[in-house]
Amino acid sequence: MSVYEASRIKRSRATKAEIEKRHLFLLEIVAAMKPMTVRQVFYQATVAGLVDKTEPAYGKVQRDLVKLRREGILPYSWIADSTRWQRKPMTFRDPSEAARRTADFYRKNLWADAKDYIEIWLEKDALAGVVFDVTAMYDCPLMVSRGYASLTFLHQAAENINKTGKPTYIYHFGDYDPSGQDAASKIEDELREFADEVDVHFCRAAVRPEQIEQWNLPTRPTKKSDTRSKRFGKVSCELDAIHPQHLRQMVKDAIERHLPAAQFDKLMVAEKSERDFLTLWASLVKDEPNDGLSD
Repeated sequence: MSVYEASRIKRSRATKAEIEKRHLFLLEIVAAMKPMTVRQVFYQATVAGLVDKTEPAYGKVQRDLVKLRREGILPYSWIADSTRWQRKPMTFRDPSEAARRTADFYRKNLWADAKDYIEIWLEKDALAGVVFDVTAMYDCPLMVSRGYASLTFLHQAAENINKTGKPTYIYHFGDYDPSGQDAASKIEDELREFADEVDVHFCRAAVRPEQIEQWNLPTRPTKKSDTRSKRFGKVSCELDAIHPQHLRQMVKDAIERHLPAAQFDKLMVAEKSERDFLTLWASLVKDEPNDGLSD
């Protein structure tokens, strides 16, 4: 990635050349780390000295990314947004299509014989699109709490955990600030209370103080308006500040502690064999005319 040095000359408005250079640098950032949320792009831009670490600068990055996408320069799929999605049941034209789709989407339960059960918990909706490819590949549940999870959501999650009957490991990824840490504590307490039939191990995977120091993560002053700030430090850090590749690797490492890569590879071979069988079966299903009328 090329290095962009932010101009020290203060201008009321950026020149056309400066805007084009900023756009090019943002494009390079996203191309190297995709998919990313807008806030992740902003934090990487601040680390590089491209923009100031302020909300107006965040708005500038946000507008730049909109412009780049609308102009067809930046692919829409490179910016992650899991906060909005469509709800619709899966339907098929006929049994033949259903058989073919079953073969296409067949997944083997990778954890059926595993001794542990694990879940990845995210504080933020938008970041789900950043790590979902990893959790999906390993057939691992991805839970999005949106800060303080509702009691109903936590109770349902605990019921599913109890049904596994296995020691459960929860890896939580959230902001390092008073609210984020308190929300994580509430999730841990409620899951332990409701999932009382199994051993629940709760790990705060990120953000942790040592990670802020080790990776030199961008921070912000702790909000004094937060009533919990009195017992918290002066510095806070958002989960979005972690490099997207570091975040994905942390998720992968957490999963592979319980499903080693060698075991995963064997299961993938078995899955392919079973999918090939379903594909063969689907090819034998004959289409039968169906006018929607019964005899």
